[in-house]
Amino acid sequence: MARAAGAVLAVTGTTAPAAAVTESPVRGRRPRRPAFRGVWVATVGNRDWPSRSGLSAAAQRAELLAHLDKAVERRLNAVVLQVRPTADALWPSPHEPWAQCLSGTQGRDPGWDPLGTAVKEAHARDLELHAWFNPYRVANHTDPTRLVADHPARRHPEWVLPYGGKLYYDPGLPEVRRFVQDAMLDAVRRYDIDAVHWDDYFYPYPVAGQDFGDGETYARYGGDFPDKPSWRRHNIDLLVSEMSARIKDLKPQVAFGISPFGVWRNLATDPRGSDTSGGIQTYDDLYADSRKWIKEGWLDHVVPQLYWHIGMPGTDYAKLLPWWEEVVRGTGVGLYLGEALYKAGDPAQPAAWQDPKELSRHLKLAAGYPGVGGHCFFAAKEVTEDRIGAMATVVADHYPTRVLPAGVPPRGERGQRASASG
Repeated sequence: MARAAGAVLAVTGTTAPAAAVTESPVRGRRPRRPAFRGVWVATVGNRDWPSRSGLSAAAQRAELLAHLDKAVERRLNAVVLQVRPTADALWPSPHEPWAQCLSGTQGRDPGWDPLGTAVKEAHARDLELHAWFNPYRVANHTDPTRLVADHPARRHPEWVLPYGGKLYYDPGLPEVRRFVQDAMLDAVRRYDIDAVHWDDYFYPYPVAGQDFGDGETYARYGGDFPDKPSWRRHNIDLLVSEMSARIKDLKPQVAFGISPFGVWRNLATDPRGSDTSGGIQTYDDLYADSRKWIKEGWLDHVVPQLYWHIGMPGTDYAKLLPWWEEVVRGTGVGLYLGEALYKAGDPAQPAAWQDPKELSRHLKLAAGYPGVGGHCFFAAKEVTEDRIGAMATVVADHYPTRVLPAGVPPRGERGQRASASG
C-alpha cells in the first residue's frame, strides 16, 4: 500500500522526498518506529468538511485540498475520510443518495466526485486515503419523510428503527447486512482506496430509559442464542467477518480497519478486560466484540479510540495502551492509536488537556511498545486550528520528517491467522 516516494512539501515549505519505511507490519513483527500518522476528516453534520453545506463544487474541492495539504504540512501520511456519514454517499452510488452534507439537500448531485477527487489528490501527495463508512446510521433525526423519496430506508421501512432521536438500520436483518455491505463495496470496486474504515457505531450507544426495538427481529432470528445480547454480537460478528472476506475477494490489497470505542470490557466484568472502570463497554453496550475480531484475524488493523489523558481515573490512557498492545500481539493485526486532539485546549476538558504536551506524552509512551504502529488524530479541523499548539508539539517532538505509511500487506500473504475467539 505504500506508494513510491515523491517530492512532497515539508513543514519548512521546502520540497523533500518522504522517507520510506523499510519494515512492514507482518505476523509477529512490527515496524521499528511508528509509521502510521493519520487524521480523521468527518463529514457528518459538516463537522470537518465541507465547512458548511451548499458550497459550490469549486469551494468544496478547495477546502478538501486544503485539508490534504495540511496533513502533508503536519507530516502525516494518511487521511481517513468519512464518505458514508448517514446512509448517503460522497460518490455517485447506485445504492444510496448523494450526501446531504455536500449540497444541503440529500440526493442532489454536487457537480463533482468528492471521493474520486480525494483518492487522486491524496495519492498525488503520498497520502493514503482510507474510506470511512458508518454501517447502520440512517439519519440524525427520526422522521423518514425528511429522507429523499427513493432512499432505501423509505423503500424498506421495515429495515429501520428509531432510537435516541435517530434512525438506524436493524442489524439483525440479513437483508440489511447484505445491503450495507453492497453499498460500501461499491466504493471499493470503483476507487483505488487504500483501506475500508469503520468507526465505533454498531448497535447504537445506549440511551437511558429507551429500548432498541428489535424484539420482532430477535423472535424471528434469535432462537439459537441464549439471550438477545449474544444474538446481537453474532449479527455484528457476521457484518465484520463477511465484509472482511468480501474485501479480500474483491481487492486483497485494500486493508480493513475498525476504530472501536477504547474499552472492550472492564477487568471487573471480565478477567480478560482492561484495568478500567469505563461506563461504556463495547462488548456489552454496542455488542461489538472488537477483541474477537482481532483474534480471528478479520481485521488488518485496529484503531482504538483512546480518547483519555494519562492518569484519567477509570480510563487511563497509560493502562489502555498496553492492554490493546497485548491483544494484537502475535495476531498480525496492526495497532494504531486513536488520539483525542479535539480535546486539547477545550476549556470543558480536564487540566491535562490544557497542556499542549499531553498528546506528545502519549506518543512518547507508545514508542515503548513495539506493537504500536502509529497514531490517528481526531480530527481535521483541530489539525488545522491547533488551539494550543498540541499538534505542532507532536510534530516537533515526534515527526522530524515525513515518512511513507508502512502499509498492510494482503491478508493472504501474512501467514496463518490467529484462530482464538475467546
